Amino acid sequence: MKPTILISNDDGISADGILALASEIKKFADIIVIAPHTQQSAVGHSITMSDPIRARKVYHGKKFFGYAVEGTPADSVKLAVHTLLKNKKIDLLISGINQGANTAINIIYSGTVSAATEGTILGLPSFAISLTSYTEKNFKPAAKFAAKLAKIILKKGLQKGVLLNVNVPAIPENKIKGALVTKQGKSSWDDTFEKRIDPANREYFWLTGSMYKIDESKEYDVKAVDEGYISVTPIHYDLTDFEFFEKMKNWKL
Repeated sequence: MKPTILISNDDGISADGILALASEIKKFADIIVIAPHTQQSAVGHSITMSDPIRARKVYHGKKFFGYAVEGTPADSVKLAVHTLLKNKKIDLLISGINQGANTAINIIYSGTVSAATEGTILGLPSFAISLTSYTEKNFKPAAKFAAKLAKIILKKGLQKGVLLNVNVPAIPENKIKGALVTKQGKSSWDDTFEKRIDPANREYFWLTGSMYKIDESKEYDVKAVDEGYISVTPIHYDLTDFEFFEKMKNWKL
């Protein structure tokens, strides 16, 4: 019997990355695509509470493709598990393929990672996958690795509460050196807000900047990708700092 794999993302149900992922995964699994109907990048793990959430069926030609959800990536996964697929067994959730890297601090902001995090919270083995370019459109190497990793996870499983965050370098497939298990990088963004003037002569601000790379070892996601490796980082949603927790026990609060 084929496994059933739920596919979501944050770039929207019509994004090139999710189409490439679905095309590859359906070669060995039954897929169900439930994703935001529009671009939802950098919304993090936000959920919709004060507005209705609508989901409409999407067809490619006359063939049913999936559900477009008027909400966030986390909304899409919640709605899938609790309502749209309530009586269906889901073996794995894959979020992606994202257009752009989700490494280092980006993990916190990422809607792609948050979709996989929500899957993990709801008890599904889950991973997020990104192509580390905002312009490169060759998602085939990332899709092929997603299929390989999916098969491994279906066989081996994941530890409870743990998801995988995958980043694939945007280079020719024959230049990719392999895959490494990595740590979340410590690199961060040097944010700046560019001031501009709109046609009505009102000022507004546009977030820009560049990543300040401090990771020197390929045991971290940013450096691994820069050196031509696929980065696979195990992460979890428990944000407790257990080491400092022990130290705080001595505080007289």
